[in-house]
Amino acid sequence: MYPNHTPHAPAQRAVEVHQLTPITPAAVTPAPVVPVQPGTVPAVASVVLPDGRVVTGYAIDPARPEPVAAKPAVSRTAVNVALGGVGFLAVCGGLLLLTSFIAALTAFITQLIILAAVIFGGWIAVQIFSTHGGRGGGTTLNIRKAVFKRNKFYG
Repeated sequence: MYPNHTPHAPAQRAVEVHQLTPITPAAVTPAPVVPVQPGTVPAVASVVLPDGRVVTGYAIDPARPEPVAAKPAVSRTAVNVALGGVGFLAVCGGLLLLTSFIAALTAFITQLIILAAVIFGGWIAVQIFSTHGGRGGGTTLNIRKAVFKRNKFYG
């Protein structure tokens, strides 16, 4: 506990006195008067509260919600799904054309390879089996009577 303090003795405190300072009201300016058309003045309503007090004032129209736009007959999701299906069909058609083009190109290349093999093979055959007349590269033998005796050739 505190020194020099007895629990049963009343505490000695300094008393402070506060004086209230009056607040002077500010100059009140009246609200501007808005001209109102004769037919638009709202009706005055009075309400009696449960404790007997009467409150009088202008009736306020309840806030009306904004009109909701009419929903379309078809939902946007359905339209998006339908457009996605149309796009998918267009892609599938393009892929079908692409595969047909690739198959045709493969067949064409195969036919070109076969044609080149036939032409090159024919050229090789002509080079092998032709007589080199006048080129000096080979010898021509004219065999009129050939004799074979005991697996030996006598010309």
